[in-house]
Amino acid sequence: MKKFSESEKSEIIELALSDHTSFKNIKSLYGINEQQVKELMRANLKSRSYKSWRKRVREFSDRRKNYK
Repeated sequence: MKKFSESEKSEIIELALSDHTSFKNIKSLYGINEQQVKELMRANLKSRSYKSWRKRVREFSDRRKNYK
């Protein structure tokens, strides 16, 4: 995976945590795919925060095909 500065990591995490930003948008801005975003999130969030985020993404994706 590409090396990001701390500010870029923070921006990616903020975008990923947002309910209004899709993985496609993150890819177009930073050139990393969904799996790479998940890896970055896992490495930079506390375990419980990461699990909560993944659960929320899964629940929303079940309701809306275009979410994350």
